[in-house]
Amino acid sequence: MHSLFAKPMIELKGVGSKRAELFQKLGVPTVGALLRLYPRTYEDWSQPYTIADAPLDVSCAVRATAESVGAPVFSRSGLMLIHVCAFDEDGSTLDIVFFNNSYIQSLIHTGKIYLFYGKVTMSRGRRQMAAPNFAEDGTCPGMRPIYPQTKGLSTRVVESAVREALRLLPETLRDPIPPQIRNEHSLCKLGFALENIHQPKDREGMEVARRRLAFEELLVLQLGLLSMKGRSRKKSSFRIEDNCLSSFWKLLPFSPTGAQKRAAEEAVRDMQSGLPMNRLIQGDVGSGKTAVAAACCFVVIQNGMQAVLMAPTDILAHQHFASLSSLLEPAGIHVGLLTGSLKAKEKGQVKAAAADGSLQLLVGTHALLTKDVQFRKLALVITDEQHRFGVGQREALAEKSQNPHVLVMSATPIPRTLALMIYGDLDISIIDELPPGRQTIQTYCIDSGKRIRALHFLQKHVHRGRQAYIICPAIDSDSDKASVETYTCRLRQVLPDCRIGSLHGRMKSSEKEKIMQDFSDGCIDILVSTTVVEVGVDVPNAVDMLIENAEQYGLSQLHQLRGRVGRGSYQSYCILITDAQNEEARARMRVMCETSNGFVIAEQDLKLRGPGDFFGQRQHGLPQLQIADLNNDLDVLKDAQQTARSLLEEDPALEAPAHRGLRAEVRQLFRNISET
Repeated sequence: MHSLFAKPMIELKGVGSKRAELFQKLGVPTVGALLRLYPRTYEDWSQPYTIADAPLDVSCAVRATAESVGAPVFSRSGLMLIHVCAFDEDGSTLDIVFFNNSYIQSLIHTGKIYLFYGKVTMSRGRRQMAAPNFAEDGTCPGMRPIYPQTKGLSTRVVESAVREALRLLPETLRDPIPPQIRNEHSLCKLGFALENIHQPKDREGMEVARRRLAFEELLVLQLGLLSMKGRSRKKSSFRIEDNCLSSFWKLLPFSPTGAQKRAAEEAVRDMQSGLPMNRLIQGDVGSGKTAVAAACCFVVIQNGMQAVLMAPTDILAHQHFASLSSLLEPAGIHVGLLTGSLKAKEKGQVKAAAADGSLQLLVGTHALLTKDVQFRKLALVITDEQHRFGVGQREALAEKSQNPHVLVMSATPIPRTLALMIYGDLDISIIDELPPGRQTIQTYCIDSGKRIRALHFLQKHVHRGRQAYIICPAIDSDSDKASVETYTCRLRQVLPDCRIGSLHGRMKSSEKEKIMQDFSDGCIDILVSTTVVEVGVDVPNAVDMLIENAEQYGLSQLHQLRGRVGRGSYQSYCILITDAQNEEARARMRVMCETSNGFVIAEQDLKLRGPGDFFGQRQHGLPQLQIADLNNDLDVLKDAQQTARSLLEEDPALEAPAHRGLRAEVRQLFRNISET
C-alpha cells in the first residue's frame, strides 16, 4: 500500500496528463491517495422496487420491461426528448423521458427487462422518471459508488480509475491496525475494507468496510492529538505556588458565577500540579470566559511570570486589550497590545518590553507568532476563539516558551462529540451558567416582504437612544445577496434620521477600529456589517440584530451574531430575514426562534449540516474527515479514543513492530496538518 502512495496518478492505466491534473484538484496525486478517496454516497441497485412501490421523489432502482421507445421529438426551446414506456409484472406503467440523448433508441430494446435508477414523480396520475441511469437486469452492480467530482472528471471516470487501482493492491496487504485490535473491535482487514468501500456487492459489506475505515481514521487522529497531549505532560517550568484567585475576584465590578469560579479553579489547579496545563474553556455567548482568562493571567503574573493572549481579529484583540487593561492595571499589571496595524516603532517598543519582562501581559493577533516576539518568562499562553486557529498555530505560540501552560477559549458552543474529536489533546471546562441579569433575546423569522416594518422597528428603538446591527452576507453588489455597500445607501434613504455606519473585512484595520469605536461611543445608530462583528464585540446599548439572507449561515454562526445584542439591561431582539423555502433552512430558523441555549443549537447544527460545515469553513489546521460521520459514529469515536489511550500507555512512541504502521499514518496526517 505504501508503494502505491509513491506511484503518481499519471502512471495508472487510463489516466493521462490532463486527467492526472484533474485528480490533483481532487487532492489525489497518487494511486494510494485515490484508494483513500472514498465514495460520498452510493446508488443502491441491490433491491429494486416495483413501479407501484417505488417511493416518490427519492432516488431508487425500479425493475421494469421496456414496452416502447418513441422517436425523438423537440421542445420549443430545441431540447430533444425521447419517451420510453415501461411496465412491470404487476401491470403498473412508468413513463420515462431522456433529454438530448440520441443513442437511447439503440441502447433500450422493447421486451427486455431493465433497472432504471432515478426519482419517481407523479404527474396527472401517472408515474414518471426523468433521465435515469439504467442497465439490463442481471448486469448492474449491487451498489454503485458516487465519488467527489471536479469539472471534467465525472464519477464514472473516478470509478474506472479506482477499479484499476484496486487491481494493483498486493495480495498480502500490510494492515496498520494490529490483529489484536481488529479482533477486539470486530474489524475487517484493510484489503477487504478497500474492496468493499469501492465495489460493495451489498449494503452489509459496505457498512462493514465503512466502520473499519472510520475506526482507523478516528484512531489515527486521536493517537496524534493524544500524543501531543502527552508531550505537554512533561514537567512544567512554571509551577504556580500562590493561588491568589480570591484577590482577583475582588477586582471584578460584578460577582462571578459559580461556573466561572469552577473553571478558574480547575485551571489554577492544573498550573499547580507541576505539569503544564492544557485546557479548553468552552461557554455560551456572554458566559464570561474572558473573566476566567483574566483570572488565570492574574494568578500567573502575581507569581512573577508573564502571559500572552492571541485573538483572531484586530477588533477582538483591541477589545481584550481595553477590558484587560482596565481590570488589571489598577492592580499594577502592565498590559500591552501587538497587532499588524501598529507602526514599526510601536511594535519595537512592545516587543522590547515583552522580552525584558516589564510587560507582564501581551494581547495580540497572529502578529504574536513572528520569530522576533520573545518573552522573558512566559508561563501562560491563551488563544481566544480557538476554532479560528489551528493546532499548528496554537503550538507555534506555545513554542515561545519551555512547556508553558496553555488555555484555549471558544465562544462557539461545540457538541460534545465534535469537541472530543477536535480537542482530544485538551482537558475541557464548560461554563454552563450565564451571569445574572442577562436578557433572553426575542427572536423572529420573517420574509423580505416585512423588511420595511422591521426597519421601522429598529428606528423606534434608535429614537429611544438604542442601537442596532444589520448583517449582510456580501460586501458589494456583485452578489445577488444583500450587500453592505448597497444596503447602507438604501438604508440612509429609508431612515434618513438615523446615523448609519458600515463595516466589512476589506477595510483597513484603522478604518474598522474607528467605525467600531464610533459605534461603541454611540456616534453610530445602526451598523451595517458582514460577520466581522460575529465574535467579541461588546456594545451593551445595542438591542437589535437584523440578519439578511439568514439561510446563508449555520445555526452556530447565527447564534454568535445574535449574541452581539442582549449584553445590557435592555430587552433585545434578533430578526432573521429569509425567503428560503427548503426544509433544512426553515428547520434552522425554527430552532433559532425556539431556543437560546447555545449547546442545544450546536447539537442541532451538527445534525442538520454535519461536522464538515459546522464552522462555516474548514477548521484550519485539522484534517477533514474522509469517511467518519460524527452524527452516527459516536460509538466508533469512543472506541477509537479508548484504543488510542491504551496503545499510548503501553507504547508511548508507537515503536513496537505491531504499531509502526499506525505511527507512519500519524506522522503523515500531522505532516499534512502542519502544512495546512
